[in-house]
Amino acid sequence: MLPAFLAIGVVLVSFPLVAGFWGRLHPALDSMAHFRLHLAVLIALMAAPLLFVKGWRQIGAAGAVLGIATLSATLLPVQATAGSARAGEADAPAARYRLLQLNLRYDNATPKQVFSLIGRTKPDIVTLNEVSGMWVKELKFLEATYPYRVVCPPPARIGGVAILSRRPFADPQAFACYDRGSMAVATVRLGADAVEIGALHLGWPWPFEQHHQVSRVAPVLERFPQTAILAGDLNATPWSVTAHRVAAAGEMDLMPGIGPTWMKPVVPEALRRLVGLPIDNVFTKGRIVPLTVERLEDVGSDHLPVLLEFGIQPTSQPDEVIEVKLARNGR
Repeated sequence: MLPAFLAIGVVLVSFPLVAGFWGRLHPALDSMAHFRLHLAVLIALMAAPLLFVKGWRQIGAAGAVLGIATLSATLLPVQATAGSARAGEADAPAARYRLLQLNLRYDNATPKQVFSLIGRTKPDIVTLNEVSGMWVKELKFLEATYPYRVVCPPPARIGGVAILSRRPFADPQAFACYDRGSMAVATVRLGADAVEIGALHLGWPWPFEQHHQVSRVAPVLERFPQTAILAGDLNATPWSVTAHRVAAAGEMDLMPGIGPTWMKPVVPEALRRLVGLPIDNVFTKGRIVPLTVERLEDVGSDHLPVLLEFGIQPTSQPDEVIEVKLARNGR
């Protein structure tokens, strides 16, 4: 009876796996897409034994091909894009900056681990999610190091979002909170450049409000200037329709290669990095040059911190310089 049970399992798992590719039709289908890699591995594992059982090989082959094709279609473009980014690092601007993204977890019992991590990594900018009432008080300890900040009022028990910066804001009023504290925006001065920084925390996927929340914050993203970074816990994977809607609204590029960042704390950290969900994401736009991105160690949250190192391309391009010289020569 084992081959029959495996074959039934292959057929049943194939339905949500394939449905996830049709997420644009309905948010319910996009919810299935978040578990695409897990479903692909599961269907491949169930199908593999059927390849060696007479009478069940066709189902085994179909399941194995579906699982492997899904993994390849999802992971290979990400690896290729990450490889291209590393190849271009040699031409990166000399000035480098750091942004740390972290979902604090509203009831984190180890805030000192968070402060220790920030002290060691010394990010220029910190974007935070689940800034609960407890965390609003705790973050006061960082005021001397990060005096420029916007902390959105917690809309619920799990808290709002926040942006902390070592670097000054471009204008004392150059920050705002949106969508009941789930999104913060601030314009930070990095050298001679003004960079728009966004912190975003989306709700859970369908049947919860994630789909409608993206519609609410889309007008804010559409107003992002040409040089910007958005970071946050999307509660959505990079290949989901939700992530693509966020990127499209702000005309931004999704940073590849971050990897799984969320899993229940009961799961060992080494396993979380392998089987967790990649729902903490970073988007860049315009002259931002992503250099490296890495997941850091556990600091008591159910999310891993994400550290982005980046540069900023200068505004003057060779063509512009040539045009200026020609104009001065009267040509």
